[in-house]
Amino acid sequence: MDIQVALTPEQHQIGLMYRSEMPQNEGMLFVFQAPSKQCFWMKNTILPLTAAFVADDGSIVNLEDMKPQTTDSHCSLKPVRYVLEMNQGWFGKKGLKAGSKLVGRPFSN
Repeated sequence: MDIQVALTPEQHQIGLMYRSEMPQNEGMLFVFQAPSKQCFWMKNTILPLTAAFVADDGSIVNLEDMKPQTTDSHCSLKPVRYVLEMNQGWFGKKGLKAGSKLVGRPFSN
């Protein structure tokens, strides 16, 4: 898995906009300073993505499929610091759903 990290407000704002393709095992991890309700949209985003809203311990709070080129809000069900965007279908192929745990950096054990 090859994950790009978005740390700054500018990186958060651009995210995966304007990309016409992304390999199946690539994605973007958005890291925020403190847990809060995170909401994402797909303006200027061509690829169909799924956002995983992830707690500090790596557990997936909720998954949201997002339709390209829309401004619909997709939000975390509770405050989180991490959001992982992957191609739609990736989480399902890996058997990951709400309650599943992601491991490794930056998630604490």
